[in-house]
Amino acid sequence: MDGADHNEQTGGRGQGTGDRTEKGAEAGAMSGVGDSRRALGSFLRARRGRVVPQDVGLAGGRRRRVRGLRREELAQLAGISVDYYVRLEQGRNTQPSPEVLDALADALGLDAAERRHLATLADARRGPAPTVRVSPVLQRMLDAMSGLPAFATNHRLDVVAWNDLGAELIGGLADPARRDRNNARYLFRDPASQELHPEWQDRAAEAVGQLRVAAGRYPEDTELAALIAELSTHSAEFRRIWDSGEVVMCGAGRKRLRHPVAGLLTLDYETLHVPAAPGETGLVVHVFSAEEGSGEAVALARLATAALPA
Repeated sequence: MDGADHNEQTGGRGQGTGDRTEKGAEAGAMSGVGDSRRALGSFLRARRGRVVPQDVGLAGGRRRRVRGLRREELAQLAGISVDYYVRLEQGRNTQPSPEVLDALADALGLDAAERRHLATLADARRGPAPTVRVSPVLQRMLDAMSGLPAFATNHRLDVVAWNDLGAELIGGLADPARRDRNNARYLFRDPASQELHPEWQDRAAEAVGQLRVAAGRYPEDTELAALIAELSTHSAEFRRIWDSGEVVMCGAGRKRLRHPVAGLLTLDYETLHVPAAPGETGLVVHVFSAEEGSGEAVALARLATAALPA
């Protein structure tokens, strides 16, 4: 593949958030984005709002004016004082012990990804966002998987590298005029994303959940804060999902995508992590595949031929 299109910022064929940092200061209003002291409390507040009192043995009823759990109820369930919990939500005590975090996670019914995010928010040692470049080796690997759609994203969900089939499958990445190369911006600001993703609501929740995880890890990333501010300004649905405290980490599974030539495809996917340095988050490679002999496999093979450069 010709490397002439590689973006200076990423070293790959992507498009970063670039000059959008002017909105970074506005993101602070989004549940503690960019403010380590507020982020933990904002997440706890969002998650206690999702708990149904009756599910944890508490009385419900129409007279409750608080959605979810009251502060004192969560404190009781976690076995901590109300005053201590209030200080956590207000950002006046941002380094709770692992035991307290476990108790809160149990009371809130958090899953493994949400527990990890909670621990990240409470860790005062969070560092700057990694500077990740697409290596020639990674690009060569993507190109070698010519029969499998594949692309790589950074923690801001910028698509920074891809192969021909991956570019074609997810909306025409090779041509920046066809779609934005930030997956979150594409989902929330381009109506074409709802045609590509029949399960758009699920994909939107994933994107917001991944941005929340990234914001927790890298609270000083001004480009990430600017992206979150932009999307919160222009999309009520983004704000709604963000306020729910959604947390998602990349994994594996099955997704449906609709391509104008290949039609509706149900594909398996895996995510592979390429660390920026030992122990650090770097790039995530997304690889799609279909079961051999299936209709989807036949459609992918045809699409791969059509996607070859002239």
